[in-house]
Amino acid sequence: MNVGDEIDIRECTTVEEFDRCVRLQREAFGLPDLELSPRRHLIVARSAGGFTLGAFDGAALVGFVLNQIAVRRSPETGAEETYGYSHMMAVAQEYQNRGVGARLKWAQRARVVAEGRRFIRWTWDPVQSRNAHFNLKRLGVVVRSYAENYYGTDYSTVTGKFGEPLGLDSDRLVAEWNLDSPRVEALARGEAPEPPGEPAAAVAIPPNWGALVREDPATARAELLRVRAEFRAAFASGLVCAAFERDSSAPRYLFFREP
Repeated sequence: MNVGDEIDIRECTTVEEFDRCVRLQREAFGLPDLELSPRRHLIVARSAGGFTLGAFDGAALVGFVLNQIAVRRSPETGAEETYGYSHMMAVAQEYQNRGVGARLKWAQRARVVAEGRRFIRWTWDPVQSRNAHFNLKRLGVVVRSYAENYYGTDYSTVTGKFGEPLGLDSDRLVAEWNLDSPRVEALARGEAPEPPGEPAAAVAIPPNWGALVREDPATARAELLRVRAEFRAAFASGLVCAAFERDSSAPRYLFFREP
């Protein structure tokens, strides 16, 4: 059994719990204080209709996910609709890869669906294979857009010197989580969804991004630019990214024709 199965997932509501979320950001992301979401952000997000779900092991906060309210044009009707924007999720280092993140995301989905919404969006670093596998394989997101240098200068979580500027653009993939799609509903039930078909294109990423950044920053920059260009070309040709293939030498994103 994953330790995540024994974790209590509940909403953070007190100043003390929000402060613990801020401390956990520092531990999980290694960002400088300028880049952390402060207590006031979490409080305002809740008062504006959002929520922060915490993962608690006894009294200890070991993870959280922040869901904000956003507005978009419905792709079906063109009318304005509210949806969830998942600004961040953090899990304490000793609880990572133990099911806590999955518990948080499925609890977030259940809460957003109960509120009458059917869509959540967030971003992740395209060269981080663990996040790609989690988002595409375990949650069933799709990706239709690539955000270049989304946050400005990126900071190190891989060189061993947390908060160190990398000199790399903070490119991000935009995850679209369609909460009532057959694929996501199957995954929510613990079932294998229907495969998306034969891939029409693929984009490989470095197998160990952290080691590459530490050992050869110039090549890391060149690889990021290559990944950016290949993603943009795939999207320009009308493809959607809907799968990720783990491989020890060349992990890769897979692209498909829209149904």
